[in-house]
Amino acid sequence: MKLPSNLIIEADGGSRGNPGLAGSGACVIDADSGEVILEISKFIGIATNNVAEYIALVAGLEGAYGLNPDARVLVRMDSKLVIEQMAGRWKIKHPDMQQLGARVQKLVAGKQVRWQWIPREENSRADALANKAMDEQGDDVVTAVADSPRSPVVEFNQTMPSSVRAPGGVTEELTTVVLIRHGRTHLTESKRISGRGGENPGLSELGRGDAHKAAKAVAEIGNSGPWAHLSPVSAIVTSPIQRTLDTAHILANELGLGVSVNEDIAEISFGDWDGHTNAEVMSKWAEAFQSWQGSWTVSPPNGESLENFDERIQAGRRSILAEHRGKTVAVVSHVMPIRGFLKAGMDAGIASYWRPQISPCSITIIRFWGDQAAEVITMNATSHL
Repeated sequence: MKLPSNLIIEADGGSRGNPGLAGSGACVIDADSGEVILEISKFIGIATNNVAEYIALVAGLEGAYGLNPDARVLVRMDSKLVIEQMAGRWKIKHPDMQQLGARVQKLVAGKQVRWQWIPREENSRADALANKAMDEQGDDVVTAVADSPRSPVVEFNQTMPSSVRAPGGVTEELTTVVLIRHGRTHLTESKRISGRGGENPGLSELGRGDAHKAAKAVAEIGNSGPWAHLSPVSAIVTSPIQRTLDTAHILANELGLGVSVNEDIAEISFGDWDGHTNAEVMSKWAEAFQSWQGSWTVSPPNGESLENFDERIQAGRRSILAEHRGKTVAVVSHVMPIRGFLKAGMDAGIASYWRPQISPCSITIIRFWGDQAAEVITMNATSHL
């Protein structure tokens, strides 16, 4: 049986009296499937609320590392005190908590652990287990659970294409690609063509605001929300164009990751049409524009044909899949490159370069097994904006 490699711990503690009768509760969740694996309920006796919170954390960590000592762990608690102290931002002053804090640090030494504060209402399962411990005042209870997924996704296979009609014999390792279109620029806002070449603006104020919202949505992948069943993003790749670089660095700050640049995923070159509106192009280059529409081989004046662009973008896609095989990678790019990834993901034709709408700071997620198989999880998601 494959050990779960990405785990979430939800922990909570309570005290009726503070100090008073205290209990702790913790859930250990498989982040890839959203299933609750363990539920832990511990009656403590007389203790403060903060001590109960720490004991819940210790119980959760021991349960998680008992399942897989090498797992990547996300700790989610509604105790701001514990999260900030364990993240190293606040000092631990109380002697009892210093001892418990040292115990936690010993458990997580050399491990991959992230700390996340959540609102109380998002920690209801651990809270219920802590209250159960205080109500029953019995022995510690550790329960192995086969819970329903936290995500509404039911027909989902963690390692292979989900559809039973997908091709068999897939041997390539799964790589999940999270595609984010860059935020708005002044050219986007004025509906002007903005490709590879010409003016190279950064994000506008509105564009930066949208990029921060997209970054928060990407940070939830593998942790919470509609894509909790996927693995968290572990790398960021961006186009070299300024608007994507700005968006990628906002994402990097949110995720605590570095950024690498891939030249092949830059936007298509519109040549002489760059910076003009569609109406201006249709007026000034009417014949060339009509020949270009729907064509695979015709390029704009001094620009790039779809045929040449597709060759470039698929080379970029393959290099990203090879470099990040088996992981989840965020790719910050443009309308046409994202459509190119979709073309490969759906094994589609030329029409995929104009039919999908790709909005600024939208999120598109595709799972690739090399070039053997693919699965589109979502396209042009914008609910976070």
